[in-house]
Amino acid sequence: MSRDLSDLYQSLAADADQGGVAVPESIRRYADRRARVRAVGGALAVALLVGGVVAGVQVGLPGQRDGLAPPATTPTPVVTTSPTLAPSPTPSPSATSPAGTPSAPPTTATSAGPRTPTSIPDRAFFAPPAAYLKGEPTFTEGDHVPDLCGADLEDQMVQRRIRLILYNLMPHQPEDWTPYGSYYHTITIHRAGTADDWMADLRRAVRDCPSEEIAPGLVSRQRLLDSAEYGDEAVLFEMRSPARTDAGEPASGERIQLVRAIRVGDVVTVLWERGWESSGSTDRDQFNDYSRRAAQAVEDWLD
Repeated sequence: MSRDLSDLYQSLAADADQGGVAVPESIRRYADRRARVRAVGGALAVALLVGGVVAGVQVGLPGQRDGLAPPATTPTPVVTTSPTLAPSPTPSPSATSPAGTPSAPPTTATSAGPRTPTSIPDRAFFAPPAAYLKGEPTFTEGDHVPDLCGADLEDQMVQRRIRLILYNLMPHQPEDWTPYGSYYHTITIHRAGTADDWMADLRRAVRDCPSEEIAPGLVSRQRLLDSAEYGDEAVLFEMRSPARTDAGEPASGERIQLVRAIRVGDVVTVLWERGWESSGSTDRDQFNDYSRRAAQAVEDWLD
């Protein structure tokens, strides 16, 4: 046996004599305690390593300028609900289609204007003051406007009626007196939307016919005048010619007849003062009064 080995045995024997050799139970408890210490130390090292990695990642994320973000709180569950709406009215049976789906919302009705009439009643004509009448007005046939150099003014007509009015300039004249003058009062229904065109044609016809021979050697001059306001629109013109006696002989001065057309919707009423035979001029005050009466009668009829 070598000297070193002999020294080792002697040292061991001395230790055993002083404190005694540990029994197997003590050795086992000592080993278990060391194993637990190692396990706790390993877990702590892993935790420190993971924490360091997480801290490093948070520091490196964009927008984190002041170190680590505060610990996140437990998120509150978000409950998504539909916005509160007022209850929709239940559509009535007439507002739903056969399949049960709501139909398109109703549109607001708009007025299409008065319907174009198809006939002209007697009440559409005005009633002249009875004290100035020479007999009762009668319906007749004839021209509703002057010739105006042969202008074609018969377009788009539905119906026309003409009434002849004989009148006195003074009230309550004896029955055997000669009338002062006469009117052709005409009412014409035009096709829908064409009455204003007819009024434009009438204006053009007057402008295009400044003069016309109405009898051998007798020339009439036409011109448009300011019509004032009647109905929807109105056209007024005069026919001016040399004056003549009842026998047809030349006389001093001039004779003036007035014609006014008044449109109300698709209806045009015309007053043409024709005098009596070849004498007399239109009385302007009476003519304006009859024009107002004629326009009002048509408006009342169409209302």
